[in-house]
Amino acid sequence: MLFPIEKMPDSARIWVYQSNKTLSETEFSNIQSALSEQVSNWAAHGAPLAGAFTILFNRFVVIAVDENINSTSGCSIDASTGWLKAIGANMNIDFFDRSIAYLNGNEIKSIDFLSLKKAVLEGNIQPNTLIFNNLVSSYGEFKSGWQIKAIDSWLKKYFTSVPA
Repeated sequence: MLFPIEKMPDSARIWVYQSNKTLSETEFSNIQSALSEQVSNWAAHGAPLAGAFTILFNRFVVIAVDENINSTSGCSIDASTGWLKAIGANMNIDFFDRSIAYLNGNEIKSIDFLSLKKAVLEGNIQPNTLIFNNLVSSYGEFKSGWQIKAIDSWLKKYFTSVPA
């Protein structure tokens, strides 16, 4: 059962998949079509799941499920991960990118973990830079804590050691 993500309760489970690149219009459209079909038919042990998805900033795929209707299972979660693996393999996109994504003006940039301290020291990432916290686990947490200031995230440790 496919629902608009805005209709999901705050308690809905959520998974955020970060692409390793900005999606083209064609990629966006193809992914949207594939996920519409997959989420519409998503089930756990034969019970239909109330799912939703959205693609944000042409970079993030967000999948949600309202477990108040039917609960997910390990197999159903694996299935959703499989969708992104298959789509990514077909389109040469890595939806399991673990770099740190942040907003630089209106552009999304990403940086690998090992380069993070240097980016802070050089001022490329500042305390007020918005980063994407892809570890959110509920829709409510997503709405309030997906985009957060770097200083309010686990990155704050890098700012305490930056010389003034």
